[in-house]
Amino acid sequence: MPKEDEAWVPRREAMVQLIRQRGIRDERVLSAMTAVRRHRYIPEPFRNARAYGDHPMPIGHGQTISQPYIVAYMTDILNVQPGEKILEIGTGSGYQAAVLAEMGAKVFSIEIVPELAEHAKAVLNAEGYGAVAVLAGDGYQGWPEYAPFDAIIVTCAPENVPEALVAQLKDDGRMIVPVGVGTQRLVILRKRGGQVIKEDDLAVRFVPMVKGTE
Repeated sequence: MPKEDEAWVPRREAMVQLIRQRGIRDERVLSAMTAVRRHRYIPEPFRNARAYGDHPMPIGHGQTISQPYIVAYMTDILNVQPGEKILEIGTGSGYQAAVLAEMGAKVFSIEIVPELAEHAKAVLNAEGYGAVAVLAGDGYQGWPEYAPFDAIIVTCAPENVPEALVAQLKDDGRMIVPVGVGTQRLVILRKRGGQVIKEDDLAVRFVPMVKGTE
């Protein structure tokens, strides 16, 4: 690990310890979040000593890097397995994609803001996750070229669950998405035998999911 990173190590370890104390027990998730250097995903103008605090941080363009606990919680719910194909909607800084890739997933991520998509590509490549595919585009459309997906994670909030994403989920696949305007709730979907089972979960707050222009 480069010398410039040494000062961040105890902060990252403290972050992971807090996540563990809050109830995340999957050692694979905790290990991935120990390995992924969160501060590197925060653009330099916004990077400071609070990079490993358990809260969102700005990354520019009105977007944020999610609270570490929520990243861990959503990743835990997905029950990511090595080799699985996962679609992420809302690349943002690239941090969530890196955590999924560290766990062995094949990650396809879509970001509506071109500048953030470029930032994510650059930092993912620099941090050793260059295999993550990042597309600058409309997340509401999903990525049909690579569908179906074993799992889908949405890190921005649509008013309703986008049907195009549900259609791109494999049978026996699962999806987690924050839904709502103002007050949001995580929704967990599982597709079984062509039927979609929905379950409401935590109350959360994410940036709104933005539709692309025609």
